[in-house]
Amino acid sequence: MIRLSTLGAVVAAAGLAASSSASAQGDPSINGVWRNPKNSVHVEIKPCPAGACGYVVWATEKAKQDAREGGTKQLVGLQLLQDFSQDKKGTWRGKVFVPDLNRTFTGQAELAGPTILKAKGCFVILCKSQTWTRIDGRNG
Repeated sequence: MIRLSTLGAVVAAAGLAASSSASAQGDPSINGVWRNPKNSVHVEIKPCPAGACGYVVWATEKAKQDAREGGTKQLVGLQLLQDFSQDKKGTWRGKVFVPDLNRTFTGQAELAGPTILKAKGCFVILCKSQTWTRIDGRNG
């Protein structure tokens, strides 16, 4: 059975990565380090050739174990967010890898403020939304 909480974490991460390209377009920068609501995963968002990317820079032992059980040997350093770009309405969309499911999904995110990111992801008919928080001290 797919863990909805894990899917939510990945989708949120995807949203984070997508928003990092915003700084290049004059929007507040989303580049930086963000934490998920449970503070079990920290993701660094930064520019990459295809738009914005996000990499795990820290994770709890439980998050690492969940990833191992899904087939991912090394969680820290893993790229979760790929090919995020901003659409005309300001929403970021891209691909998100969910380590404990060993699958890639589509995700979206919107910057709700300089330190708040609203992310959403769906798998078939199940959807999950999360709010991620900037933790690197940047304010956009």
